[in-house]
Amino acid sequence: MSHPDFQAVQRAFAAHLRDPETNPAPTGLEARRVEIYRSLVFNNVSQFLSGTFPVLTSLLPAPRWQALVRDFLRRHRSHSPYFRDIPEAFLTFLAQSDAAAQDPPWLGALAHYEWMELVLDTDDTPAPPVDSRTGDPVQHVPVLSPWCALLAYDWPVHRLCETFQPDTPLPAPVWILMYRDPAQQVRFMELNAPAARLMQGLQGNTSQSGMEVLRDLAEAMPGTPLDSVLAFGAELLGDFQARGVIAGVCYTPRGTTDDVEGL
Repeated sequence: MSHPDFQAVQRAFAAHLRDPETNPAPTGLEARRVEIYRSLVFNNVSQFLSGTFPVLTSLLPAPRWQALVRDFLRRHRSHSPYFRDIPEAFLTFLAQSDAAAQDPPWLGALAHYEWMELVLDTDDTPAPPVDSRTGDPVQHVPVLSPWCALLAYDWPVHRLCETFQPDTPLPAPVWILMYRDPAQQVRFMELNAPAARLMQGLQGNTSQSGMEVLRDLAEAMPGTPLDSVLAFGAELLGDFQARGVIAGVCYTPRGTTDDVEGL
């Protein structure tokens, strides 16, 4: 068999594995072996996606989940050699696909929420340099962990289950802080609007002390007494630090020439 012919067979075989209903297997291949490959490809991708999206998989009827996986195999063209990138590709596929009439309206939001757990679990970003892991985040510059994300959804994705599947979005987005704790476990906590605004103030902050961030927060909440904002904020900063959301503090603004001791 010539080289071009061999490549043609490979392409035909790959097309069959992706979409066996439309693309017949190349002639001359044993049907039993083709079936083994066909099952392996579908089952491996389905099981890997099920492991990344366990809640989504459990809430969809099995035939619908299998149809989604088959449609993903049929239409997606991978640009990454890494198996761990498949869930992100599946998320993109869901966002670009027209929802079927039977699909729940929160399908995409739940998929993104579950995918974010994988993102944080596998993130190998180095820990940030800090002067102290236990220093006061109110008096000094709090340094966020790189393994946390502030998320907002129109659906209560963290509460969806077999007995709770709303069909209308929330009147206001729900804020969820997802993070990897010191034991390397991915966890989440629901935040109210002021707590979410505090997290937004901490993101990218390299120069302000926690107290300065809280004063900025108080200015954005003119109807709330300053003392209340400072008390609530100081307690929340301590909680963030205990959970590992705040990795530590710097005594001086980051980016200066002062020596900073690593973790």
